[in-house]
Amino acid sequence: MRPAAPLRLEPVDGLVAGAAEADLTPPPGMPKAGYSANAHDGDGFRTRLRARVLHLRSATTSIALVQCDLLGGSSVLQHLVADAVADVTDLRIGGLLIGATHTHAGPGQFLGTDFYNRFASNRSGFDPAYTQFLVDQISGAVIRAVDSRRPARLAIGSREVWGLTRNRSHGPHVCNETVPDKRTQPQRKFVTVNPSMELIRVDATEADGSTTPLAATVVFSVHGTGIPMRAREYNADLWAYVVGELKGQIATDTGTAPVVGAIEGTHADVAPAIRPGAAGHLEAARVGRGIGAQAADLWRDLGDRLSDTVHLGAGLREIDLDRSPAVRGATLPRRPAVGAALRAGAHENLTPVIWRIPPFAPGRPKKRGTDNPQGAKWVVGTRWLQPVVLPQSSFPRVLPVQVLRIGPVLLVGLPFEVTVESGRRVAREVMAAWDDPAVERTVVSSVANEYSGYVATAEEYARQHYEGAHTLYGPGTQAFLAAAAAQLAGRMSSGGNVTDVAAQRSWSLRVHRYLPARTGSTVGRMALGAPTYSDPTPERDGYWSFEWNDVPPGDLNWHEPLVGVESSLDGGPWIQATAHGRSIDDQGADLEVSHRGPQAQGHRYRVRWYDPCFGDRLRHRFVLTANAGRPALMSDPFD
Repeated sequence: MRPAAPLRLEPVDGLVAGAAEADLTPPPGMPKAGYSANAHDGDGFRTRLRARVLHLRSATTSIALVQCDLLGGSSVLQHLVADAVADVTDLRIGGLLIGATHTHAGPGQFLGTDFYNRFASNRSGFDPAYTQFLVDQISGAVIRAVDSRRPARLAIGSREVWGLTRNRSHGPHVCNETVPDKRTQPQRKFVTVNPSMELIRVDATEADGSTTPLAATVVFSVHGTGIPMRAREYNADLWAYVVGELKGQIATDTGTAPVVGAIEGTHADVAPAIRPGAAGHLEAARVGRGIGAQAADLWRDLGDRLSDTVHLGAGLREIDLDRSPAVRGATLPRRPAVGAALRAGAHENLTPVIWRIPPFAPGRPKKRGTDNPQGAKWVVGTRWLQPVVLPQSSFPRVLPVQVLRIGPVLLVGLPFEVTVESGRRVAREVMAAWDDPAVERTVVSSVANEYSGYVATAEEYARQHYEGAHTLYGPGTQAFLAAAAAQLAGRMSSGGNVTDVAAQRSWSLRVHRYLPARTGSTVGRMALGAPTYSDPTPERDGYWSFEWNDVPPGDLNWHEPLVGVESSLDGGPWIQATAHGRSIDDQGADLEVSHRGPQAQGHRYRVRWYDPCFGDRLRHRFVLTANAGRPALMSDPFD
């Protein structure tokens, strides 16, 4: 496909902004991406997957930050969404960033390479049906955001968040030459993180000059791995609780719930600080809400700094490694390679048995034969046999590098999972290349616009833990990316917006459809017994459970409301149930909806209401929402 040509935009006075969101939750049956072969097909959802769009327009620049509850961005999505909105908006691909929370509990099969459509998930293949669903949902949200734009004010700021994250690959990190000598300044896993949280606050300007919350975007560095790999439901992991806490506190403060989203920072070696053996929604909620509370405090601090004078800039370069594998003297090897330690897994989710066996065991680099582009990496199957199984064309061959200017901040989007120290080095070079004192800092965001593996520094790479083994393009990858991002920033600083993408993009991907198709079934919707209660355990909350019979999963719209809870006081009328000022329904984090499998007539489904409300005079019931032509259905009351 051919990207639309850049537009010459007429300048606008001040800042205009719009925001919108879309639901990306698919039906059960999609492979989940993030834990590779250790993952499962999704059987339903606990927290929904969403895309949130923040659109900004100032002077002659139009940008959109798309924040997705997915493993990463995708070049396929970026190009198709840009094409879908080109005729009805003033956005072009150079200003469109597809970012992600990097949850490990969302579907895969939409990425731009066979390698990650094969190995990021428990099953293999590119699913064009789910990809088209994502394109439709995201592009619709982008168009709504642009159509709703109005005068606005923006503030962007940062604060440090400590104690809720830890460095999961501490040994390699402290080997960096730029890290203080650990003999004189001890380095601890809760300190060697990227604690910086960046928050963009946007308020709409009303006719009387007052402002109303419109949108908020969080950039923070933590893996989406608070929910263990054994979980079968789709969920946004701890990010659902980050966003929910921030949005809830803003709504409590102002009476308005803005569009709130998040994208990753430099998180490659940063994990949530969950208690050992306690991974799950309780711990994900504790960590996520803690981060969200810090974000809410920062949001309040920015209230006095809102301004309608915001300089914007947009730069995107796609680096074709088959044509230009060198930037400013930094060169990537012609052939990528998978390291043995990748098979052992990351430190918080090690692959049983394998992680103990050399050369798969982390921290066992090659001692001899390192005079090659992959250095100390043990190449799975050797450098001669791996290409037979994994052709070069299956790997990422086009690397998108993006720089967006938002007021005093440069946001650098890279398609890799970037370690803490790699991000710092990239940021330093970008700042050195930007010739404008009004820009105060650079923020690096991982997994933007595609998923291309990891970036470890040369020192971290030499240790060959998971992060180094997953740095496909060798020990010079970080230097290459820093040079590329700095070069792009320099061009923007001296010449305005830059779009340097291929005149035509195409993808040749192995296809497999997982998204369930509609069958047209008319089986009856009916309750399967009365709701039942299960007591809490140390690992999970107590819950009420209800099961019902319905049509196959593909005949329901899973991206639309399915289940809620109603309450009745003293036998009075049934109304929407609430807790802590929030509705109890499947739009939050309290209800889990899952497919339990086919039966003689129809399919069995289950809803669980975790951490339910209690009251001597209060009764509740589940309500199945009318969905895809299916009628509403109420369970028996319970208390």
